[in-house]
Amino acid sequence: MSQKVLLITPPFTQLNTPYPATAYLKGFLNTQGISSVQCDLGIETILALFSSEGLKSLFQDLATHNLQLSPNAQRIVNLRDSYIQTIDQVIAFLQEKNVLLAHVICERNYLPEASRFARTEDLDWAFGTMGTRDKAKHLATLYLEDLSDLIIEAVDPHFGFSRYAERLGRSAATFDELNDALHNPDSFIDHILLKLLQAKIEYCNPTLIAFSVPFPGNLYSAFKCGQYLKKNYPELKIVMGGGFPNTELRSLSDPRVFEYLDFITLDDGEAPILNLVEYLDGKRNKAELKRTFVLEEGLVVYLNGSIQTDFSQFETGTPDYSDFELDTYLSVIEIANPMHRLWSDGRWNKLTLAHGCYWGRCTFCDTSLDYIRRYEPNTVQTLCDRIEEIISQTEQIGFHFVDEAAPPALMRALALEIIRRKLTIVWWTNIRFEKSFTPDLCLLLKESGCIAVSGGLEVASDRLLGMINKGVSVDKVAKVTDHFTRAGIMVHAYLMYGFPTETAQETIDSLEVVRQLFEAGVIQSGFWHQFAMTAHSPVGLNPDQFKVKIVNKGAGSFANNDLIHSDLTGADHERFSEGLRKSLFNYMHGICFDFPLQDWFEFKVPKTTVAPDAISRAIDDQAYEPASPSAKIVWLGGLPSIRTFTRKKKNQSFEMSELTFSNKNKDLVIQLKRQEGEWLFGQIPVLSVLNSTQTTFGELEKSFEQQTGEDFILFWNSPAMKELRGNGLLML
Repeated sequence: MSQKVLLITPPFTQLNTPYPATAYLKGFLNTQGISSVQCDLGIETILALFSSEGLKSLFQDLATHNLQLSPNAQRIVNLRDSYIQTIDQVIAFLQEKNVLLAHVICERNYLPEASRFARTEDLDWAFGTMGTRDKAKHLATLYLEDLSDLIIEAVDPHFGFSRYAERLGRSAATFDELNDALHNPDSFIDHILLKLLQAKIEYCNPTLIAFSVPFPGNLYSAFKCGQYLKKNYPELKIVMGGGFPNTELRSLSDPRVFEYLDFITLDDGEAPILNLVEYLDGKRNKAELKRTFVLEEGLVVYLNGSIQTDFSQFETGTPDYSDFELDTYLSVIEIANPMHRLWSDGRWNKLTLAHGCYWGRCTFCDTSLDYIRRYEPNTVQTLCDRIEEIISQTEQIGFHFVDEAAPPALMRALALEIIRRKLTIVWWTNIRFEKSFTPDLCLLLKESGCIAVSGGLEVASDRLLGMINKGVSVDKVAKVTDHFTRAGIMVHAYLMYGFPTETAQETIDSLEVVRQLFEAGVIQSGFWHQFAMTAHSPVGLNPDQFKVKIVNKGAGSFANNDLIHSDLTGADHERFSEGLRKSLFNYMHGICFDFPLQDWFEFKVPKTTVAPDAISRAIDDQAYEPASPSAKIVWLGGLPSIRTFTRKKKNQSFEMSELTFSNKNKDLVIQLKRQEGEWLFGQIPVLSVLNSTQTTFGELEKSFEQQTGEDFILFWNSPAMKELRGNGLLML
């Protein structure tokens, strides 16, 4: 029997774009001739709930219970007719289908408003220059969040737009609480979800159900679906994989889990699901499954007898976004953070440049796990082929490259290939703030469509960056973020506090560095995360080396990744949370840079030891570095025109060349000695980015000096050439 696979992303991940795991797997299954269908039950549940019919049912359900509601929830109930009347139009607006509704929304007399609208004081700052449509998206998002508050209070305390029952999955060392919740009566949300699941089963008629569970907030729904399937479709086989089991369930031993599922796979899903299909088709023995948990004679058993190697990036196929109803996703703007907006607004095709992390040494990261440890880059030809195929399939040109840290050399090669193929795409990714990101590389990335990067500054302390093994310094971060910003690429910084042994002094000094980075305008977005120790990181594996003690020693029977720890030498990190959050919120607004750092905290903090001009000095200190002879020279513009003329000065005549470069905004005109100008004019076609054969700095130097007899270094650093280098002549 040939299997038919139904790939499911359970609620909830994102409202604006499908999570890519099932698209990756479907693309792979296509290469193997295995039939599959995929669905995002998260967006489908949201659309069923937030509809006129869904809200009617919701308010009718509320009416059957004699609940004591908060004043805010009661206000929403009182306005139920307004919500039912407006919901379909609001959802269509957020689906980019009736954009003119923005004008009415912004007048503030169309949408019913509850407590979320009390925090709209920063709307003019956030949207004053961005237009009516963005402001309306934010107001429509607040409207949905008001309804969400009612649902959480009166209907289902587990509800969340991008996560569901997340608390039940986070740090769940035992299966007890999740198991108890699954045996409670189905909630209002459960009824919607399970009705949609039933329709999928009846329509698709699958034989294997595969749940991708990337986060704790997807876990409960996956098990709830499994529970329903076991009761109503016992003949179907159920497998779960994804980011949550990959990190949390590696030491699973609780047999109750398999009352809801048949298999759990770890790490890259391609080889395990192929082997599972072969097993179900009777083509391999059960013992020959790959990285798969099963239940045998009442015990959880890990099977890994397969000799099937993992598939390379070249063999996995193009992610397949078919089956997703892409025009139903919602573009929302939750908070006025420019980077968070990219995560929630717009439909982004997800693609991976390389498997794993090319650095793979950060001590807080799960570097012992396959998804980080095994680094395998793709080729730019394959990547661009896939980009073109995905654009053709989705009709969307936005791409989020979801790498742990995109490799600079691969980014450079990809940018060149994008430009050569004359592709129009808009993209962003995650990086390390390393010195490879020169001003010229940043300009190249911008030209290829890069609009933003996010990177880990983590704890802005050189001592702690050394302990983290980040491979960067505060000064390097300042320089690199300046390079991106000058190129017109937005920069988001991941910030960390509470790393082992971090003192109060280092926390405040780190805050001062962040303040200066925002004041200098070289980062535009940031977010503070409190350090969390994981079992598969160097810190978790070697706690004594980092002077911390693990409190929850001993593996639980269910999830085992987050480690509770005590930091005997560091500060009381939790106390700093609110002050760090408030200060960052204001810095992102471009205000309060002159506030003493003490003002952000309700307890005494030390004065910073960071010099007030530390970041500005680091940015300005751009030491001269001689050009490498192997550096590639690339011209991004078109062909210039040239004319010769004679310049007279003090009764002397000089033969000159004038080159005119026309770019999209204006003409650039430079004047050189005639021989130099003619040499440069002849080189431009060779240096063109459209030319697949790249010329090195050393080759240019040799050619110039042979033809003109002049010193190339002096010529390269002349005012005319500096102007050209600032307008598209790049050294990479």
